Amino acid sequence: MRAFIFDLDGVLVFTDKYHYLAWKQVADELGIYFDEIINNRLRGVSRMESLEIILERYEGSPLSRSDKEKVAEKKNEIYRKSLAEMTPNDVTEETRNTLIELKNRGYKLAIGSSSKNAKFILERVGLTQYFDAISDGTNITKSKPDPEVYLKAAEFLGEEASECVVVEDAYSGIDAAKSAGMEAIGIGDAYSYDRADYRISLFSELLEI
Repeated sequence: MRAFIFDLDGVLVFTDKYHYLAWKQVADELGIYFDEIINNRLRGVSRMESLEIILERYEGSPLSRSDKEKVAEKKNEIYRKSLAEMTPNDVTEETRNTLIELKNRGYKLAIGSSSKNAKFILERVGLTQYFDAISDGTNITKSKPDPEVYLKAAEFLGEEASECVVVEDAYSGIDAAKSAGMEAIGIGDAYSYDRADYRISLFSELLEI
């Protein structure tokens, strides 16, 4: 194992509430029922694919591709306004210290996130300097469970997939890691997923694997 690749939301930072509130505002304006159960289906999914899931309950006139892009962009504008309020205090001391120790032990670190806002979030919370590579929604065409985002991360790191381990909180992310030929560590909601090679309750437990 030479490198760790981390999902962002739900692993390093927690922005689910911002996603939910932004999608809820958009859905309400379209007259679409939306709750936290539906929101859970959007985890690890691209913005446009998330919108398609929300539109499953839409009863109005069909939206054109252009209309959908406008809706998705409006959601992102609402979301980014919330993200702008994030600070380094949104990252726990445990998480920050664990990343530092992994770097000290000689591991390469990368981000593997479907979000197009990954770099912005990392900058807001002061984590950018810990990562050797960032693979996110700006350089992929397929969302998890497709392995593309993790394969790109390994490529950016200059490492073979078999030398990378992924830290994920979503089932789709674990599936993506396994499809990429990488080991997977489940945390949060993915702790109970039987496809994970390792399971951790605390972020600092990475240092014991």
